[in-house]
Amino acid sequence: MKAVVVEQIGSFYYREIDVPRIAPKEVLVRVQVTGLCRTDLKIVRVGHRDLVLPRVPGEEVVGVIDEVGSAVSRFHTGQRVYIYPGTSCGTCHACRTGAGNLCVSMQIMGFHRDGGFAEYVCAPEACLIPIPDQLPDDVAILAEPLSCCLNALDRAALKAGDCVGVWGGGPAGTLIRRAAAARGATSWTIEPHAGRRARAGGFEEAPTDGCDVAVVAVGDAAAYQQALKALRPRGCLVLFSGLSPATACQPLDLNAMHYLEQRVAGAYGCTFDHGAEAIRLLADGSVAVSDMISHRLPLAELDHALGIVERREGMKVLLYP
Repeated sequence: MKAVVVEQIGSFYYREIDVPRIAPKEVLVRVQVTGLCRTDLKIVRVGHRDLVLPRVPGEEVVGVIDEVGSAVSRFHTGQRVYIYPGTSCGTCHACRTGAGNLCVSMQIMGFHRDGGFAEYVCAPEACLIPIPDQLPDDVAILAEPLSCCLNALDRAALKAGDCVGVWGGGPAGTLIRRAAAARGATSWTIEPHAGRRARAGGFEEAPTDGCDVAVVAVGDAAAYQQALKALRPRGCLVLFSGLSPATACQPLDLNAMHYLEQRVAGAYGCTFDHGAEAIRLLADGSVAVSDMISHRLPLAELDHALGIVERREGMKVLLYP
């Protein structure tokens, strides 16, 4: 099969490799579409904390089951599935408390095991989520980024009627706002890029009345400082986007947070349950995403696609094997 392989940081190869062989509790999925995000750009250009080389990247995958292992009981060949990218142990403290995404033994597709930038990908049965017949592949593929946004809103304990301020008008910021609306919240966006700001109906500076939940969906230290200033009493700042090691340590006015009873919550990845919820929201139309797809490209044009993401020239880029 043709696949993208990263052997060293800074480059990749698009070449023929063997089709993966499945274990008894796994399935072989024929990839229909993969989503491209800034994390994939980071994997190729600068590496990632969780990346183990050599690796086929791609953690946003929708496909059709081509083969099932001998111990697979809940799925069959020809079935359309979204693949939740993580596998967790199920027994550690994080898993027992519903935070499987923080499992001490977490293995992530496209990081620890090969992902979907290929014609076929191997996936554990436990990671499969069926795709309803009415849900197109190109919509279902946004389940993974939407799942991460749902996790962010959960970490903030978002309530109906809350106001969510989002820093960043890209795909993640857009999904956060739409997911917040599906939960009965209002929102606004801060976006310095004029084109994205116009598309999101956003602002250059935060409205003076602030927000109950501030989500920073861009890796910018200045955005975190702005978000803190915009946070209302008893508000929650969500650390959604990571920062470079050089800027990760930021000053906080702990007295201000003390007197205003504010909270800070980290949000990293998503759980299987978030994936299932995302598929439901996409299938019933609660979160619309079709208008976010700006580019559809063959996997062979990954380098061009990475440039689009790097230069922020589009919104969601989809790749086809």
